[in-house]
Amino acid sequence: MDTVDGFGQLPVDAPHERGDAARNRRLLLDAARTLMAQRSPEEISTDDIVAAAGVGKGTLFRRFGSRAGLMVELLDEDERAMQQAFMFGPPPLGPQAAPLQRLVAFGRERLRFVHTHRSVLAEINRDPDARYNAVFAVLHTHVRVLLAAAGTTGDLDAQADALLALLDADYVTHQIDGRGRTLDELAGAWDSLAHKLCGN
Repeated sequence: MDTVDGFGQLPVDAPHERGDAARNRRLLLDAARTLMAQRSPEEISTDDIVAAAGVGKGTLFRRFGSRAGLMVELLDEDERAMQQAFMFGPPPLGPQAAPLQRLVAFGRERLRFVHTHRSVLAEINRDPDARYNAVFAVLHTHVRVLLAAAGTTGDLDAQADALLALLDADYVTHQIDGRGRTLDELAGAWDSLAHKLCGN
């Protein structure tokens, strides 16, 4: 017997409901992403998201549980898209570019990503087990592989750690909000360290 989240048999019109649920989920995620392109996540309320999506507030809570749940889902989607881009996408991020070029492009793209999702990433940072999760392992491996391919010598794990520290959500937030630095300045720091570690 088919069930929905273990709560019993599907109603006769369930395929329509499943389609509606998927459509509403997509509307909410797209609305949140559009709003985040216009202003910081902290300024975006649940009311803003449901108004932009054209659905009721109850729909958001049924689909995601909370505003935070929606933001985590958005983060997960964007993580998958970024991994796809640097593993299989076009240059300069993807595998057809030279290692140093890819490393520079990765840092710049990841900085934009971290700035967009900084509130959710900062919350994840509160839990050490979540902070150094499977996503971090993929990023670390990617940076380490690029350093090795660029001919970098020495402790590649430590050098990858040093580079990734520049992309940490708490660090990026402090540099921008606390020290008044810009994303371009932070990208320049990433570029400089990447070039030094690669012997350029």
